[in-house]
Amino acid sequence: MKVFKFGGASVKDAKAIKNLLEIVSHFKGEDLVMVISAMGKTTNALEKIIALRWEGKDVSLDSLNELFDYHDAIVKELFHEGQNFYAEFDRLKSRILRAVQLPVTENYDFEYDRIIHFGEILSTTIVSNFLNDNAIENNWLDARKIIRTNNNYREAKVDWETSASLVKEHILSGKYVIQGFIGHTSEGYITTLGREGSDFTAGILAYCLDAESVSIWKDVPGMLNADPKYFDEVEKLEKISYREALELSYYGASVIHPKTIKPLRNKNIPLYVRSFLNINEEGTVIQESSANDTKIPSFIFKVDQVLISISTRDFSFVVEENLEEIFGMFNRHKVKINMMQNSALNFSVCSDNDPRRMPALIDELKSKFSILYNEGMELVTIRHYNSETIERVTLNKRILVRQLSRRTARMVMADLN
Repeated sequence: MKVFKFGGASVKDAKAIKNLLEIVSHFKGEDLVMVISAMGKTTNALEKIIALRWEGKDVSLDSLNELFDYHDAIVKELFHEGQNFYAEFDRLKSRILRAVQLPVTENYDFEYDRIIHFGEILSTTIVSNFLNDNAIENNWLDARKIIRTNNNYREAKVDWETSASLVKEHILSGKYVIQGFIGHTSEGYITTLGREGSDFTAGILAYCLDAESVSIWKDVPGMLNADPKYFDEVEKLEKISYREALELSYYGASVIHPKTIKPLRNKNIPLYVRSFLNINEEGTVIQESSANDTKIPSFIFKVDQVLISISTRDFSFVVEENLEEIFGMFNRHKVKINMMQNSALNFSVCSDNDPRRMPALIDELKSKFSILYNEGMELVTIRHYNSETIERVTLNKRILVRQLSRRTARMVMADLN
């Protein structure tokens, strides 16, 4: 069994889905699980709907028209008028409309998961039916009944034992299409595994099935040493270790979700990052050997960061008791720490500027500590750095925090005024 993951860019329109068909056709005689993300910017569109509901505004068909029109256009290019699929698709849209009109509870994260998952339901329904219509026989699976998690909505933790049992019960031989990113609680409530969590779904399924390999199909030739948005010249990492991939994803490399690597490493399942634009390219392979890890420096940029400096009000040292309290606040508000640094009187933290979570965290920190913070920061990480690579990324920048270890350099920076 092989596991393929197709992200939003690989199913963003009818042309992309036809390309997916071509890729899968090369593996016609093989057992295959295809993990599919929501199409294009569907998740962003659903987040707008979620915001409307949370603000107490009525969500009508008009609110959903942009989302439905986008998918309707894709459907019309893939299916002939009058096919049975149209009736099934209309029923699905009706279920979505009913769901967004349900009363809103007091738990934002619960409400988020209850609506956001429909993007994956839409995409997998379209892809599965299209493949079946084109001689790629497959079974559509419902991740809302297969991936078991706890009830930590928007960042659910996997119940590995129960999930493994359910996966083996539903997936035997043949081809399957399943949603990424989605799980369910023991009570049947819908959960998600964290933003961009479809990679993790592929890792979960591969682990539970003892899969031969996982392939993540992207619009890049493999795992690159920098984001082309920031660098004109980038290099492909041909082969790296699980450890190196985990380090890069932890620091913010966007190609792979951070939680994907561990289940694959535990069973020594190779992970391939391949281009859906050119199936003949070998891409990047992530496996056990670290022989190639240090050959090429990697650059990771995280923008829209907040640098928070925390100190005691009585000019005393920031000690373990303070840190325990501070970490508790970050945990309660579900704000992840991307970088931290401690001195005698200050504890500095760099985090994503989440507009929903950060203000409440800042308010609670202010209730106990003296707080200074800078918004609009940039966090840069260089793996396998040297002085030249540091100079390259810090040109015309003001460095607020710098950390250097044996293999990694990290800087919190801002543009010089």
